[in-house]
Amino acid sequence: MKIGLIGTGRIGAFHAATLQNVPGVTDLVVADVDTARAASLATSLGVRAAAGIEEMYADGLDGVVITAATSAHAALIHQALDAGVPVFCEKPVALDVPGTIGVVERAEAGTVPVQIGFQRRFDAGYRTAREALRSGELGWLHTLRACTSDQTPPPAGYIPTSGGLFRDCSIHDFDILRWLTGREVVSVYAQGSNRGASFFVDGDDVDTCAALLRFDDDTLATVTATRYNGAGHDVRLEVCGSEGARFVGLDDRSPLPSAEAKLSWQRSAAPYATFMERFHDAYVTELGVFAEVAAGRATNPCSPAEALEALYIAEACDRSRRTGEPVAVADIRATADGAAGAAAGGNGGTAPGA
Repeated sequence: MKIGLIGTGRIGAFHAATLQNVPGVTDLVVADVDTARAASLATSLGVRAAAGIEEMYADGLDGVVITAATSAHAALIHQALDAGVPVFCEKPVALDVPGTIGVVERAEAGTVPVQIGFQRRFDAGYRTAREALRSGELGWLHTLRACTSDQTPPPAGYIPTSGGLFRDCSIHDFDILRWLTGREVVSVYAQGSNRGASFFVDGDDVDTCAALLRFDDDTLATVTATRYNGAGHDVRLEVCGSEGARFVGLDDRSPLPSAEAKLSWQRSAAPYATFMERFHDAYVTELGVFAEVAAGRATNPCSPAEALEALYIAEACDRSRRTGEPVAVADIRATADGAAGAAAGGNGGTAPGA
């Protein structure tokens, strides 16, 4: 298979190195608007750099991986679909709901797969918790507690184009909660705060947030996120049922220094520092699955329509933290219907992937 990769920044370089070891991938070509950066990565990995994106497609591709800036995602997905090339795109699909709906409509109207990168679906811990819940081992679910905590904040220049903390970080939690439970979020109440650098306020964002989610079966979930978790990069989920529980992300690199005098275990490795460390194996598995999807041997594990549902929850949380009021997710969908037409809003909720 010949795979193209667009965007050679930090995550792009990581994915390019991963793709070299994916079974079936025999040729990798990279491209970037920063041609010097693409050439440098290509040289370091011993692969080819295309002169530009159009030149990359003209060379013939079996699949393309998009890791460019968020603002370019939607246009690059449409370009790949124009070329009839299967797509893997890091989240988000687009900067906003209308742009995301446009991609959803285009993808659903055709047969070329578009896989969105929610890598937690491929993490062993999340998969084990999902299996325990779905098997009935945990009884009925009453509470979920999710957190996404960066050790250090991103550069100031990233914030104005990130979409905000709920859309940039917590959207992973929103997606995995839908995927794990098979249920839909019906309402949210959210708050945000700023005690860190001023560039979060300048970018109309928050550095810390918390949200209370209610699902359609009355299960409750809390979702928190922060850009300042000095103990380390911390991503966890507590799945609590009437008969048992599972705790995702509780391993020997979890940044959880105990305040208790008695403790029977000690951390044996340094805490995670970045999301790429925390989810290294999940990213590798995810791209391996994409190669199978592009080859027509596997079904798409995460469509743009599912990414849209997670975005609706993020939009509801952002509206709630701005207004100080609870927000129904149906109201966000209704607003999108009015802006993008009945066809875009008619999905009314996409069942989380199997």
